[in-house]
Amino acid sequence: MNSPDSTGSAPVPPAPVPPAAVTPAPVCSAKGCRADAVWVLAWNNPKLHTPERRKTWLACAEHREHLSQFLGVRGFLKGVVLLAEWEQRGRTGETQTGETQTP
Repeated sequence: MNSPDSTGSAPVPPAPVPPAAVTPAPVCSAKGCRADAVWVLAWNNPKLHTPERRKTWLACAEHREHLSQFLGVRGFLKGVVLLAEWEQRGRTGETQTGETQTP
């Protein structure tokens, strides 16, 4: 109800809505790290996921190798790609499966 109150003062307009397009930059998935993500590590746990399913962790340059090794020794790592490449594939509708290891 935006009518003046009994004192005759004007109604208070609603608070502005923040823009929906503002999204935070992706950050590294390593515990405690808040650095910008550079890499996408695609993985799945074959005991839980269908073969085509891909879960993702994000990694900064510093944690890429550590997170890759963590997933790799468990047989979960399916691929590592640059975040920009992963996002480009998503925009073009390309499949995100079958990634290749990027040095």
